[in-house]
Amino acid sequence: MEERGSISIHTENIFPIIKKFLYSDHEIFLRELVSNAVDATQKMKRLASIGEYKGDLGELKVVVSVDKDAKTITISDNGIGMTAEEIKKYINQIAFSGASEFVERYKESGGDKNQIIGQFGLGFYSAFMVAERVEIVTKSYQESAEAAHWTCDGSTEFAIKPAHKETRGTNVILNVAQDSEEFLEEARIRTILEKYCKFLPVPVEFEGNILNNPNPIWTKQPSELTDEDYKNFYKELYPFSEAPLFWIHLNVDYPFNLTGILYFPKIKNDFELQRNKIQLYSRQVFITDEVKDVVPEFLMLLHGVIDSPDIPLNVSRSFLQADSSVKKINTYITKKVADKLNEIFKKDRTAFETSWEDINVFVKYGMLSDEKFYEKAKDFVLLQSVDGKYYTLEEYKALTQANQTNKSDQLVLLYTTDADKQHAFVEAAQNRGYDVLKLDTLIDSHFIGMLEQKLEKTTLKRVDSETVDKLIERDEAKESVLTDNEKENLKGIYETAIDNKNMMVEVAPMSPDDAPVVITLPEFMRRMKDMSKAGGGGMMFMGDMPDTYNVTINANHSLNQRILHAKEENRPRIARQAYDLALLSQNMLSGASLTAFVKRSFELIDKE
Repeated sequence: MEERGSISIHTENIFPIIKKFLYSDHEIFLRELVSNAVDATQKMKRLASIGEYKGDLGELKVVVSVDKDAKTITISDNGIGMTAEEIKKYINQIAFSGASEFVERYKESGGDKNQIIGQFGLGFYSAFMVAERVEIVTKSYQESAEAAHWTCDGSTEFAIKPAHKETRGTNVILNVAQDSEEFLEEARIRTILEKYCKFLPVPVEFEGNILNNPNPIWTKQPSELTDEDYKNFYKELYPFSEAPLFWIHLNVDYPFNLTGILYFPKIKNDFELQRNKIQLYSRQVFITDEVKDVVPEFLMLLHGVIDSPDIPLNVSRSFLQADSSVKKINTYITKKVADKLNEIFKKDRTAFETSWEDINVFVKYGMLSDEKFYEKAKDFVLLQSVDGKYYTLEEYKALTQANQTNKSDQLVLLYTTDADKQHAFVEAAQNRGYDVLKLDTLIDSHFIGMLEQKLEKTTLKRVDSETVDKLIERDEAKESVLTDNEKENLKGIYETAIDNKNMMVEVAPMSPDDAPVVITLPEFMRRMKDMSKAGGGGMMFMGDMPDTYNVTINANHSLNQRILHAKEENRPRIARQAYDLALLSQNMLSGASLTAFVKRSFELIDKE
């Protein structure tokens, strides 16, 4: 006998809300319906394990099929099924928590509530986003249960009647609406299944093939896995990527439940192409790859999977909702990453150093953005000298303390941002016995500032920010071979030759082996300009100001003494040649000035 009634909802406008607003992406319907089918299958398996079902389970799986001629999509399972009364209870009362009741009923028997994926309710009604009519043909696992057929056209009216179905389980049949016929294409359905159902814990069959891996490695214990298992899973996730450097297996059940695997990839130049590679799952159901609240910002370049039923999602399970548990998970991941890096550093420093070029961005960004991470990372963050050697902060302090402490008792750490372009300055520093660091990544300008804040009585100077004697100032003063009058004359000659008000000329006693002219951009000025380029607050005006350089004339160099004794008409020309050479060494000579320099060089050679 056919029974008719009304679905219990508080507003007759619920379906337009579901269709247009609750689920922004219509393809979600398939994720929800397959998840429900998996849920019913797992419940069946659970009942058999505790002895409440003694029949033959058969092959437990979910089957998705498309009939293009009939314009239907069918999702079938051989799970627990439903009686007519259960349909009315679980389907007709929107958002009634069938899973919650099941858990409550069987929690005393040792069941794991985290095995229950979803619930009938709003998830089921996502079917109406693409279907003009939805049918359910179902038969309960209970003995002597009769099959039932439920149908609804998307209004608040439903019909339920007896049906013929020999086996237990449920078929959900979507009669696809005209405006959603794209979902009748097998390729479209396959793409959706591969996206959302790739790791569901029950086999999902489509077109005769099982599309998913029901036992992904993050569900296993690390002790069960080999390095090859982790590498193969990475290939499964990212078929076209290089092998990862190493990985972290996440596994925690208190105060929240979280599993997953995070991989450290080899960093490429285009960071943005590598972001959003961490996939978020909830009980093996794909949710999103937007995980910026769950994973700390500095680790967004990591790849991998995080699975947690405790990450709060909105009602459509499509977006994260920030709350205290998200913050706890974020903190946990930060700690795990720090502990793993420290473990690798201590266990195999050579391997750690080999990977440093790829992981230093993670480490430095983490130290800048998270105080707790800094406290752990300061013991394994590495500084690299231009000669390729690596040092911890403490090791480098011990290396440089004796020779690079200035007259103010400050340790001066010298660095280069481009060892080739700044080679002359690097060489001059090394000739003094100084060590020079290579700090040439995008993040290093911020990292330098952080080191100066954190390290006591320590400052950092770029190797070309001063003449070598001024980089690390001592109490001893160098003597000049020139008289004060000669120094003034030499300064005037250069000012005339340079003719640029943004070049501040000074004559200073330096080693005769140093260059005759040295052009430097002071550390303070360069940092302000860098901050301006990066959009630093209060420094925007610096971007419009011309660079002001120091031009230091070496009073003790034989060339400058020669200039003073040259014919008066030749002095500016020789001075300009020496100045242009200094520009050339800084890669600052171009255009007409470079052309004039080349022409002048040939003339000078020809005269010789």
